Amino acid sequence: METQTHASEMPFTGVPKGRFAPSPSGRMHLGNLFTALVSWLSVKSRGGKWVLRIEDLDRQRSREEYAMQIEDDLLWLGLEWDEGGLKNIGDAGPYCQSMRDEIYADALRSIGDRGLLYPCRCRRADILATQAPHQSDGRVVYAGTCRPSERPPFLKTDVDNLVAALRLYVPDENICFTDLVFGKQSINLARHCGDFVMRRADGAWAYQLAVVVDDALMGVTEVVRGCDLLISTAQQIYLYSLLGYDTPEFMHLPLICNHLGQRLSKRDAMMDVGTLRKNFTAREVLGRLAYMARLIPEPVPIGLGNLIPEFSVERIPAVGCVIGEGV
Repeated sequence: METQTHASEMPFTGVPKGRFAPSPSGRMHLGNLFTALVSWLSVKSRGGKWVLRIEDLDRQRSREEYAMQIEDDLLWLGLEWDEGGLKNIGDAGPYCQSMRDEIYADALRSIGDRGLLYPCRCRRADILATQAPHQSDGRVVYAGTCRPSERPPFLKTDVDNLVAALRLYVPDENICFTDLVFGKQSINLARHCGDFVMRRADGAWAYQLAVVVDDALMGVTEVVRGCDLLISTAQQIYLYSLLGYDTPEFMHLPLICNHLGQRLSKRDAMMDVGTLRKNFTAREVLGRLAYMARLIPEPVPIGLGNLIPEFSVERIPAVGCVIGEGV
């Protein structure tokens, strides 16, 4: 019989803390600014704090100059952070993931010491070969190829001397939670993702582990991000529970797409912040972003201070994407 794991439905009553966690692998685009603005407005409208975390787990693509550009672009829009950034403002740092190896290692050891990990030597091509033909959304469900037929109850996993990737056993459970925009969700871990990687064979940390540990230790109470990560929330809620952390609230936003309905990427030069700054004022960009979030009725120039009293999560559309052309 399936059991159900629920994230806490109790409303948060303390001082809220939000975060923006960009990857410094290129120039931000309009969609990144959309997430940053909504996250900032959500906590600032309630007297909270905002954290800037640099998610540079991908050390081959991440560059410090990109991180510096991210900070400059956020300040151009008026989005100042209370903690984090390259200067490590605050007591929960460092705020760059590339500097948090030992913190992640401690968390992984606590999971491995409970016999919840196993080595996996599958290549991505091997995993993709097991997928049904209709699974075309890019989501990979692990078939359990390397999973032991019987899980040893007390066998610890060596997380420091890697010979393969380390996967986390997941139960056949529904993770239930209420998203602030998309409402009630119920996601089965076994069917929607399968056992997922905690650390790659090359030693790189998995996003799911790093983001949970960082948000918990940095005191984040509200996670705002694109709806393409909605399913990942179930994996993260499971990790919060395993590690004994409080689960934050989640707010998933519609993706910003171009006029063809294609999700924006850092390759969309017309929508990157460098192009936007050449052609529009910060007030014009804020007006367009606020209009896409349905905070104002028309895409007119507006100041950041004027948007704080206008913010309401109930106004944000629960749709898959919003067209971002025509700033």
